[in-house]
Amino acid sequence: MPKILISDSLSDIAKEVFENNNIDVDVITDLKPDNLKGIIKYYDGLVVRSATNVSKEIIETADKLKIIGRAGAGIDNIDVVTAKKKNIIVMNTPGGNTNATAEHTISLILSLYRKIPETNDSTHKGLWEKKKYKGLELRGKKIGLIGFGNVAQRVAEIVKGFDMEISVFSESFESRKDNFSNIKSLPLDEILSFCDIISLHCNSQKNGNPIINLSELKKMKKNAVIINTARGNLINEVDLNTALKESIIKGAALDVYSEEPAKNNILFGANNLILTPHIAASTEDAQIIVAKQIAEQISEFFNTGKITNSV
Repeated sequence: MPKILISDSLSDIAKEVFENNNIDVDVITDLKPDNLKGIIKYYDGLVVRSATNVSKEIIETADKLKIIGRAGAGIDNIDVVTAKKKNIIVMNTPGGNTNATAEHTISLILSLYRKIPETNDSTHKGLWEKKKYKGLELRGKKIGLIGFGNVAQRVAEIVKGFDMEISVFSESFESRKDNFSNIKSLPLDEILSFCDIISLHCNSQKNGNPIINLSELKKMKKNAVIINTARGNLINEVDLNTALKESIIKGAALDVYSEEPAKNNILFGANNLILTPHIAASTEDAQIIVAKQIAEQISEFFNTGKITNSV
C-alpha cells in the first residue's frame, strides 16, 4: 500500500480521498527541514502547499519517493530539477485557486483606491474623518496585467464589469488574443507608463531576478499603484520602499514576499502600502478544491499510473 505524507495544512478531504483509494496517509505539519529530511525516506508520496520547502537535500534522501504533489499552482518551494533527476513526478493543481487569487487581487486594488485600512483604523478611533479620505473609482481606469495565465484572465473578466481599460504584457497572449477582443497587448514599458494599476501575474524569471526595479517604477505614473499576488521575487523590495518613500508611485499592495514568512521586511511600516500574509489562495472554497484535486491526481497515479498536471 502506498504511503503519503501531507506536511502542510490541508483540507481534511485530501485524507478522505486517499483513504478511500486504499492509500495510507500521515498528516504531520510544521516539520523543520531536518525532521522532514529524517522521515521522508519512509514515504512514496509527499503533498505540500507553500509552507514546506522541498529542497534538494530533502529530495536526495527520499529513497522511496515517487511523487510530490503541490496543492496549488506555484512550485517555487519545490526543487523540480532535483526531483526530475531522481525520476520523481512533480504535479500541481492549476486553476483550483484561480478565482480566490483573482478576487484577492481585486480586494487589494479596492482597498488601495478606497483607503480601507486607513479609514477602518480612523473610524475605530472614533475620529469620523469623512472629509479627510476621498477615494478613487475603478470605472474608466487603465489596468495593466503582467502575465496572462489563469489568474490574470479571471482578473480581466472581473474588471471588465468595472468598465476598466485592460492591457496585457505577455508572450502567450498573442496566440489567444482572438478570444479577448477587449484587451490590448503592449510592451512592458508602455504598460508601465500607460496604466493606472499594474498587477503582476507572471512566473519568476529563470535567474530569479526581479522584473520590477526602481527603473521600472520610475516609468509608472505618479498616481499609479502596483499589486503583486504572484511571486515574491518579482519586485525589488528595496526599490519599492524607495518609490513609496519618495512618492514615485502612489501605492502598492503585496501578498507575496522575497522571503517568507516575512518577519523583518524592509517594507514594513511604509506609507500607502497594504500587506497580506500570502493568503490570496486561502479561501475555504479554494482549499477544498485544491486538496481534493491533488489527492485525486495522486491516487489515480498510484492506482492506474495516469499522470495529471505534471510540471
